[in-house]
Amino acid sequence: MKFVLEVDMAEGAVAKDAVGELGRILRYWAGNLKHYELKPGDGAEISDSDYREVGRWAVTETTA
Repeated sequence: MKFVLEVDMAEGAVAKDAVGELGRILRYWAGNLKHYELKPGDGAEISDSDYREVGRWAVTETTA
């Protein structure tokens, strides 16, 4: 399996304060980790502090 977290840092709150927003995104995601099995197919959108979608995380299969 592979865990992928992708955030577009070009616009919105992340562009204005990358360190603060990425820290908030990672804390929020880590706090919600217990709600997921973390199996292939799991994932969700990632929002900044303005509630704009700025990315996505996902668990995927890996190919050998």
